Amino acid sequence: MSNTVLHPPERIYNLIPREEEKVQKPPRYISKFREQVKQEKQLNKTSNKTMGPAKVDMPSPDKYLLKHSKEPKHPEKKPFLCGGEGHPKKPPIPATTDYPPMGIHTKRNFVKTNAIENIMAVPRKPQPTYTDTRHGDKQLLENSGLLPKYTKKKDYGQTPEYLQQRREEVRREQEEYDNYVKERLKEGAMKQLPEEERQNILQGLKKNWDELHHQFQGLSVVTDTASKKFRKEHLEMKMKQLERDIDLMERYKIIYITNN
Repeated sequence: MSNTVLHPPERIYNLIPREEEKVQKPPRYISKFREQVKQEKQLNKTSNKTMGPAKVDMPSPDKYLLKHSKEPKHPEKKPFLCGGEGHPKKPPIPATTDYPPMGIHTKRNFVKTNAIENIMAVPRKPQPTYTDTRHGDKQLLENSGLLPKYTKKKDYGQTPEYLQQRREEVRREQEEYDNYVKERLKEGAMKQLPEEERQNILQGLKKNWDELHHQFQGLSVVTDTASKKFRKEHLEMKMKQLERDIDLMERYKIIYITNN
């Protein structure tokens, strides 16, 4: 008997009435500046709406276009003044007779202060590195892939979300199926196949498969005629169908049959 897992052509799950899940679309995005843009666009349109040429004052004949009248005019040149507006004067250079203040001393002991700061300071931890060449070239260990960063993740070892959703869907389908079977049993439209009858059917299927297998072993090795080929294919088809039925009866311990 073949050990391949074969599925029956019909499933009882197809008899369960299902409700169509309507996909709700999210609300369409509407900008909060929609009305403001409409008003600005309308204002720009109304200012350009004219019937015929625009009403513009005609230029006077005395104000005709002069030569170089459209060239840019530069501001008048002004003499440079040091320390004018926005340019304060710098302090003057000290004279040779000016001396810096001398004789200022402090009572702070810098040697002692530095020693105390170094003693109280927290030692800085060196960054872990690794050497990858014989010349002693060092690289950071964090980016090398040698640290177990994956096992220290927050969600390490937890069930993924998609598996939880799939498990919930399987549980919900099983509940729907159980409720459907209970309703059908109450109505008397279905009944459960007894275990003894299931074993008898299973033994009968296996016995039929053994008989067909014995006939298949008795066939000639050479299939040189159409009748031999047809008989071999016919026996193979019957054996495959029996294998499907045997697998179905062995896989499902509880089987329901209709009274029709």
